[in-house]
Amino acid sequence: MEHFNAASEEDLEQALLSCLRSRRWAGRVADHRPYPDLDSLLAAADEAAYDLGWSDLTEALAAEPLPTLPPDSYSAAHTALNAAHAAYEARFGHVFVICLDGLSPSETLDRLLAAIRSRLTNDPEEERAVVADELRRLASGRLVSALRAAGNCANNHSAPAPGR
Repeated sequence: MEHFNAASEEDLEQALLSCLRSRRWAGRVADHRPYPDLDSLLAAADEAAYDLGWSDLTEALAAEPLPTLPPDSYSAAHTALNAAHAAYEARFGHVFVICLDGLSPSETLDRLLAAIRSRLTNDPEEERAVVADELRRLASGRLVSALRAAGNCANNHSAPAPGR
């Protein structure tokens, strides 16, 4: 946590924006430094994410990559996933996001397709709430991953290693 707390504003902003591409979220998380421990940082990150409006979430969504399948998936799976992504984007006007932390690669295809199909039945307001929750989960997992990569105290955190 020392490295996170002592990082320059510019370095910290870049690190936080790599977790969630929302300037408002990154600013709120950065403004509350120093954090005594990882759990405090994650709680502050969640709180900052809960306060984001739809325009902030849209900013974050614009930078989100589509969830992908493991490289050894068969071509029909890629075709099905591409079609599902297209249907989702046509309905809601933004990319489909889902946090797949802790999911084995063999479960990825089924989980992605089931989630897209299920969420296509949501009304736009309902889907906005789901999207906000998924972005919060992605940001939290990426934050833990970034701290682990930097060799910080996140190595002792009980959360599973993030994976998309």
